[in-house]
Order: sequence, then structure tokens, then C-alpha cells
Amino acid sequence: MPPFPARHDGAVATPAVPGPVDRLILDESVGLPADRITVLDDPDGHLTAAVARRSPGATVVVHTDSLRDERAVAGHCAAQDVSITVATDLAAAVTDTDLVLLRLPRSVDALTETAEVTARLAAPRVALVGGGRSKHLSHGLNDALARGFGSVRASLGRDKSRVLHARDRHADVADRWPRRRTDPELGLVIHAHGGVFAGTRVDRGTRLLLSVLADRTAPRGPVLDLGCGSGVLAATIARRWPDVPVLASDVSAAAVASAALTTGGAVRCRRADGLTDWGPESLGAIVTNPPFHVGAAKDSTPTMRMIADAGRVLRPGGELFMVYNAHLPYLPRLRRVGPTRIVARDRHYVVTHTVRD
Repeated sequence: MPPFPARHDGAVATPAVPGPVDRLILDESVGLPADRITVLDDPDGHLTAAVARRSPGATVVVHTDSLRDERAVAGHCAAQDVSITVATDLAAAVTDTDLVLLRLPRSVDALTETAEVTARLAAPRVALVGGGRSKHLSHGLNDALARGFGSVRASLGRDKSRVLHARDRHADVADRWPRRRTDPELGLVIHAHGGVFAGTRVDRGTRLLLSVLADRTAPRGPVLDLGCGSGVLAATIARRWPDVPVLASDVSAAAVASAALTTGGAVRCRRADGLTDWGPESLGAIVTNPPFHVGAAKDSTPTMRMIADAGRVLRPGGELFMVYNAHLPYLPRLRRVGPTRIVARDRHYVVTHTVRD
């Protein structure tokens, strides 16, 4: 019996079997011919491992947007002694594939990009089987799949879950991703893949944080845009503080690719899980508009970890600027890093400034 898989944070995960969504995806894809199978956004590796065990002669390629999920999938499949190929981006994952299995995202734009890229690059006979919890599905997801496929239908529900089938790919789908738009207030061309928060828009929290940074003097040492999304913060900071090295990181592959285009090479962009890849006292400042969702669920755990780690990576006197929804309980944690005050707020957001002791 294989050992329990190690989680990405080093702890030992308890064994688990595919959940109801994964089981339905597996059952609904039985009998579909495939020499190359692509699994997208499997958060724990159970779907990927089950597919690989079921199809020993097929090449199984997996791509997860989240680096945390990617590490979890690789660890679980290694523990289960199944062979997979990890693709670093969506295009590489779906090229020449015969079958795509995925957890349906809540974002219509994310699924639209998946459908269109698959239709352009996959094998002519490709079939797509996407599953999700019934309460999270909408007709917009059907419309998204129809951008790339001529036939889209829903399965019968089971265990509060449902699957969407897409077949008959369109052969003439244009290459539209990432999208781009010029923000007139910032004078910035914003690029965004489908799964990136706010897309090519600038959300209110980011604008509030930028208003605070406009009057600040440049910090000493590198500045990191943590959870960079499309790269709006990093690109604007690089223009305002041209003599300071600016970095951008995100756990999302789509976000890092978008930020690299938005910043136009002026910023070093990298995929990373929080602050774990940065050494002690390596940063002069951190700016962040962190998420408080993981998938469909509210989850502040990654942000809490980041705040706790900020005291390690900031230099003495280093600064942490953070914008977040006012109801979130971050202020006590920030004060453990150093003196913290609220420097701006509106009806929904607060911006805090923390100085490392």
C-alpha cells in the first residue's frame, strides 16, 4: 500500500477518495476514446490519479492554475505510483488532447478561455467533461463552453453535482487570450487571462491602495506586489519608483503570465506560494490586495500565513501596505508584525500600513 502523500506544506495528508464531483466526472467519461487525456484544475490529485489508473495506455497531462494545487497533485500521484505529465500552462496542456476533464470554475471568463483554447489546439475529436456542485453552476457556463464547441449538454444530477459535456469543437475559433484594455486613469494597458481576478478592470480596493502609495517616498530595498493578479500594482509602482527593484508574484499561473505582459518587462514576475520563496530580511516593502476566497469557499488562511511570514522577509523598518474588505479580521495579526495603522478607508475597504519592528 503506498504511503500517505505529503502535502505541499510538509505535513502528511490523510488518505481520501475522489469526492462526488470527481466520481461523476469519471463515470460520465467512461468509454470516451482517448490516447491523450488532460486534467485541469484538480485541487488534490484524486481525479488525476483515478484517470491514470483507469487508462494505463494513455498519456495523462495535468495543469492546475494554482501552484499549491500543482504540488498537491504531483505529490498524490507520486504516492499512488501513477505516471503523469505536468504542464505549466493551459495551451501546453490541451494541445493535441482527445479528452479534457475538469472541475468547472465559477468564473465564466475562465471557462470561456478554456473552451476557446481547447477548440483551437486540441485533437479534432476532442470531448470535454466538466463537473461541479449544482448550486455553483449557471447557464453562463453553458454559454462559455458554446464559444468553443457546437454541442453542449448537461448530465442528470447526482449527489448534488452535475456534469457538462462539450463536443464538436469549432475549427475557426480566434486567439483572443489574454484580453487587453487601456485604463485611462492609470494610462496603463492591462492584460488578463480568463481566471485573473477583476480581469482587465481595476477593482476599487486596488485604486484605494494606489491612492495611498501616490504620496509615499520610495522604500529602501525591493518592493514585492504579492498576489499580483494582472500586475496593475506592480506596473504602477515601477513607474512611480523607477530606482527601486519591483517584483510581482502570485500562486496563479494565469496571473503571473498576465502580469508579465502588463508590466512590459519592467518587473520580475514569478509564480510562488505566498512568501515561502523569499529569504529573511530580503524585502524593503510588500504591497498586496490579497484574496479571501479559495475557489468557491471563503478562506483567509493563505493571507493569515502571509501576514505571519511578513515579519521574516521584511527588513527592519520594512513596510507592508495591505488593502482588504473591512469586515476581515486581519488587524490583530498585522499588529504582531509591527505598529499598524489604517491610512485610508471607504465603504468597503481599508488600507493598512505596517512597519516591521
